[in-house]
Amino acid sequence: MDKDLFVKNVQMICVQKGIRPTNACKESGVGGSFLSDIKNRGSIPSVAKVQMLAEYLGVTVSELLGETISSGTASCGPDILVKFQQLTPENQKEVLAFIEFKHGQQSKEPPRGD
Repeated sequence: MDKDLFVKNVQMICVQKGIRPTNACKESGVGGSFLSDIKNRGSIPSVAKVQMLAEYLGVTVSELLGETISSGTASCGPDILVKFQQLTPENQKEVLAFIEFKHGQQSKEPPRGD
């Protein structure tokens, strides 16, 4: 298991869903220090905990492990994730609101007749 890839995938999926990774871990039942234990202490997560987090996030275990690429994670590079995580919580909310606004605009645009 590539622990760094696993942590990055969890973080990217959380960003896409507008959820803080720590909150996702707490709410899924795996524990608030789950990701930091993996990243900083080298802990290897149990299959049960990975499954719990995957179910909470609405993805497959394979997506979390990096065995498959979800449609959203392929277009979101790790650089943007790092920059996003360095923002204050208030600025993160503003960025997510902007993305939602732009996404709403795109879905309302009439198809182009190219």
